[in-house]
Amino acid sequence: MNTVNEPDQSAVRLSLPVLFGYIPLGMAFGILFSELGHHWLYAALMGLVIYAGAGQFMAVGLLANQAGLIEVFVATLLLNARHMVYGLSLLSNLTLQGSRRWYLIYALTDETYSLLTMLQTGCDRLRARLQFRLALLNHLYWVIGCTLGAWLGGQISFSTAGIEFTLPALFLVLTLEQYRVVRRPGVFILALAIGLLALLINADNMLMLSIGMAVSLLIMARGGEAWNRLRIF
Repeated sequence: MNTVNEPDQSAVRLSLPVLFGYIPLGMAFGILFSELGHHWLYAALMGLVIYAGAGQFMAVGLLANQAGLIEVFVATLLLNARHMVYGLSLLSNLTLQGSRRWYLIYALTDETYSLLTMLQTGCDRLRARLQFRLALLNHLYWVIGCTLGAWLGGQISFSTAGIEFTLPALFLVLTLEQYRVVRRPGVFILALAIGLLALLINADNMLMLSIGMAVSLLIMARGGEAWNRLRIF
């Protein structure tokens, strides 16, 4: 189990799956971005300031089609609305304070969320330090990937066939790591069923449908627990 009290615990070791996913995925974005004709430094700046994998890939298409600011705003908001759910579920576990707390809120990605939820309760000070380092390292990996990809894309040309599998592979690794901690097969079977149902309903909006169904089930479950407590009294 990933407890912060283990002597060999380190943010670098925990973030290795993200490193091996973010570098090639960031490079794929950088290469696509370089095809727009912009300087490679802008790709690095997007990785640093925007820091949203799916959002940045979407931005490439929007920029290529000369989309307006309102279109970009609405599309990005809808795409990243899931982070509101992530953030709310982490509030009780955030031990960081001050500017580091605000940075962690800003740097929360799907992969960082997955790693943070694998950490078990321990010393607040050590857990806070690990939370911050995980977020910072993941951000660094992404910026490095975006920068390398954009620079290489402007220097050489090569095939990127198959690189799109990087993200699903990363999520598969993180899911396995989650299972090692949670050890509740029913949760993962339910998640799979929700994903398949959302895919059957509307493949284009699978992510939003999955999140909506999962949140609805969670609210009903928590509501049932609260009702049972009231019945006891």
